[in-house]
Amino acid sequence: MSRVFWDTNLFIYLFEDYKALSKKTEDLRKKMLSRGDQLLTSTLTVGEVLVKPTEHGESHICERYEKAITSTAIVIPFDLEAAKIYASLRQDRALRAPDAVQLSCAASVGVDLFVTNDARLQGKHVIGIQFIVALEAVPL
Repeated sequence: MSRVFWDTNLFIYLFEDYKALSKKTEDLRKKMLSRGDQLLTSTLTVGEVLVKPTEHGESHICERYEKAITSTAIVIPFDLEAAKIYASLRQDRALRAPDAVQLSCAASVGVDLFVTNDARLQGKHVIGIQFIVALEAVPL
């Protein structure tokens, strides 16, 4: 069993039709379920996923997305421990603040794999995260 953190974009691919990206995300989730892996994400993910339906006044979709995430994933808060890691990560000014929040939340609880579709993050070394990989590079 591995602890796998999903960045926001993977949930969006799962909920909306992004063709090949959605298929890859679905395949990854099926593989994770078959292995008994834990799915983790952060409170930032929940907020980001709710932006578009909130903008369109679609509260029923917001409720559906929130329920889907909270019933299938461990949602990690941006707490004091994550904030300390964030401060360290942000010393790299090339790292965007939302990315640093996601990475710090994942690192604060320790994960085996951090999956994103942001290739700029792949290969970064963050204590508490064993591997950071882009969705396209996840071995299925």
